[in-house]
Amino acid sequence: MFSPMQSSLKSTSIRRLFAGVCPEPGGLEINGGDGFEDEMMAQSRPNVIVVGGGIGGLFAANALIAHGLRVSVYEQAPSLGEVGAGVFLTPNSVRQLQRVGLGSSVEKRGARVGAGSQYFRHDGAPIAPVQVTDSSGWNATFGMHRADLVEMLAAALPYRAVQTGHRCTGFEQTGNVARVSFANGAIAEGDIVIAADGIHSELRQKVTPPSRPVFSGSVAYRGVVAHERVPQWSTESWLMWLGKGKHFLTFPLRAGQLINYVGFVPADEEMKESWSAPGDPDVLRREFTGWDPRIGSLLSEVQATFRWALYDREPLQTWSRGRLTLLGDAAHPMLPHLGQGANQSIEDGMALATILAHANRETAPAALLAYEGLRRDRVALIQRGARENGLRYDSSNSNLGVRDAEIVAHAAFRKRLYDHDVVPEAQAAAATLR
Repeated sequence: MFSPMQSSLKSTSIRRLFAGVCPEPGGLEINGGDGFEDEMMAQSRPNVIVVGGGIGGLFAANALIAHGLRVSVYEQAPSLGEVGAGVFLTPNSVRQLQRVGLGSSVEKRGARVGAGSQYFRHDGAPIAPVQVTDSSGWNATFGMHRADLVEMLAAALPYRAVQTGHRCTGFEQTGNVARVSFANGAIAEGDIVIAADGIHSELRQKVTPPSRPVFSGSVAYRGVVAHERVPQWSTESWLMWLGKGKHFLTFPLRAGQLINYVGFVPADEEMKESWSAPGDPDVLRREFTGWDPRIGSLLSEVQATFRWALYDREPLQTWSRGRLTLLGDAAHPMLPHLGQGANQSIEDGMALATILAHANRETAPAALLAYEGLRRDRVALIQRGARENGLRYDSSNSNLGVRDAEIVAHAAFRKRLYDHDVVPEAQAAAATLR
């Protein structure tokens, strides 16, 4: 756990961002024009409240500040942090992290995934290599500990940009003011409110009726093992084993010091949708008895694990209402089978910041609708793709030869997914505000 303090963003040139080019390490420059003109523009830009201090909310705050907007983040927990498990960053989000000056931090704190990444049948027979680059060959896939990513994003924000211990209890908007109330009695007012408050979003109901969660029939056991306990394990590879109704995944974290594992297994009954419910390591070990011996050797070192019930949802048709919009899991909770939950939250944040940089207080609601229109179809495609990929991973097709061919062919989809750069589309959407 830690306090969100320390540095503000370093930079090169915002003009390079709006040319659709990733800047050099250091990020965006928000100064450099005529001082008086810049000040007048800054005063007219929307004042933004972000509710939720997770990955999506913190990245959105970084992107908004990099674009010259004023931002305050409110998080319900008493301190920022995440449970002990990994997140997989892919090129479509890493290029956005580079844009706000965090590319070198990702390389330092993460573990680049590349050589030897592979899909296997449950017994260890190889199926296909894993796609770890975009179509240009750029390898920007990293395993990161969730706590490291949250800390990195928070540390890049100005001092006191994040207020912890603020649980959202209400929202209202009148005229040109959006107002958020908190359980501690505090009230925050702004021109825009971004609900980045996760799967169990308090603010989602203020925008649209939530889509009904449907239990997928699977749970995921997840955690980390110190690499020194399994020194034979690759510190560069993303590895997945596929079996009937189950699959098992590993990838490295924290410069290879940790190995992240996730075991996906069927469940007979529904349970609470939680990221951090305790699981039984012995139950996990039994689920993968008879699989590739490498899995058994890793699981023999597991002393504690988390159990995560997997729920699916249909895409929301509405993300914004007036001066309130949804971002990340609040807008599009998805199954983890494409590894895109955090990556799509980061895309959301950059798209929204790019559009709001062209808005003022009066046009802010229109900017939110432009953001929604830009993001909704792409994210819906990925939500459905994650559902389909989960069925593929769990060998729902009894013909394993067909399943294996689909795994090989899936590399083309991954390339298109990783090639995506949300900025040019966001620039085009912003142009409609003029």
